Amino acid sequence: MSPTSHHHTGHDHAHGEKWSQDVTEHSDAMDLEEHIFESDDPHRIALSLKHSAEASHRRKSEPYQSAMSMLTFYINRAGHNLPAKRKKVLEDAKDELRKVFGRED
Repeated sequence: MSPTSHHHTGHDHAHGEKWSQDVTEHSDAMDLEEHIFESDDPHRIALSLKHSAEASHRRKSEPYQSAMSMLTFYINRAGHNLPAKRKKVLEDAKDELRKVFGRED
C-alpha cells in the first residue's frame, strides 16, 4: 500500500458526492465497474462486484469478503446522504452477493 493511499483530510463533507467517485477510481481493493453503485438492479451490482473481486490482483482477502466489504464501505460512507430507495437497493445487493457466492444460510 502506498503512503498516499490514506488521504483523509476531514474536509470530506465539503466535497459532496466526490468521495464515491474516489472509492471507485482509487480503491486499493478492487477495480470496480464505473457507476455500479448507481444501478437499480441489486443482482447486477452483486454480479459486477463478484466479477471485480475475482478478477482483482490487489485485493487483500478472498473475493466474497472483498466484494462485501466494498459494498458495505460504500453504504456506510454515504451515510444519511443515501436516499432510502438507493439504500434499499444496496442492502438488497448484499443478499444477492451472498447468493452469487453461494453463501446463503
